[in-house]
Amino acid sequence: MEPQNHTEVSEFLLLGLSEDSELQLFLFGLFLSMYLVTVVGNLLIILVIISDAHLHTPMYFFLSNLSFVDICFISTTIPLMLVNIDTHSKDISYTGCITQVYFFTVFIGLDNFLLTVMAYDRFVAICHPLHYTVIMNPRLCALLVLMSWFIMSLVVMVHVLLIRRLTFSRATEIPHFFCELTQILKVAPSDNFINNIYLYMSTVLLGVFPVTGILYSYTKIVSSLRSMSSTAGKNKAFSTCGSHLSVVCLFYGTGLGVYLSSAVTPSSQSSAIASLMYTVVTPMLNPFIYSLRNKDVKGALGRLLSTAASCL
Repeated sequence: MEPQNHTEVSEFLLLGLSEDSELQLFLFGLFLSMYLVTVVGNLLIILVIISDAHLHTPMYFFLSNLSFVDICFISTTIPLMLVNIDTHSKDISYTGCITQVYFFTVFIGLDNFLLTVMAYDRFVAICHPLHYTVIMNPRLCALLVLMSWFIMSLVVMVHVLLIRRLTFSRATEIPHFFCELTQILKVAPSDNFINNIYLYMSTVLLGVFPVTGILYSYTKIVSSLRSMSSTAGKNKAFSTCGSHLSVVCLFYGTGLGVYLSSAVTPSSQSSAIASLMYTVVTPMLNPFIYSLRNKDVKGALGRLLSTAASCL
């Protein structure tokens, strides 16, 4: 089949997770439940932070932003997937697919940056406690978040512009449940060499620097904790750092799992199933990790629920 210019391609076909019609109802119920838990859990974290004055600190400012990004992150994929299952449709428009690629990639990059910024915040709080409020002032916190949005929006916009120069065959099938950047490049019959080079460069730069920053921050934190004499101070540091480290391990661990899965097994369906770990499971578990492991959030959540119960 001769490739047609992307201006003639009106839609793509998302193959989803399974062709088995008997599984569709189960998948719909499962992902609807996971989506609702994720949205409600992260909204609750944001509400707790806003309503409790004790949590109006840089660390929880970044956590509220992370929760907001996680809601947006999962909302770029699951609602469309649920609609397609309910309507027995696999179609997604060309514009809708490119839009999904843009927002999905932006939000996963923002997760990456916010986790790095949160590690830096813990580094300053533990290693330079006397200068913490001066260094992590509201202006710097807002600037770090805005810079994260700006960098990811710019980087991903270049990806989108490079995709628009590609050609696609009519009724192109994407072996995934959403439009993922790497899958789009795989199904393009035209030359995607420049796209792949830019993808590798941006992945390395936006992956290596944040991971290096996190590792450096926690190396300094561990060194500082070893010389700390106060047991109470150590316990508080472990409480806040433990939650963040759990989320970091979950985020990068699932991402690495998806990469290894796609490298080891050529099956696109296996890669799609592995992708569920970081597209659905990670945003869903983040609120539980912070509410169960963090005493401040747990206490604020208890006070909020008590206030809500007394008003009923």
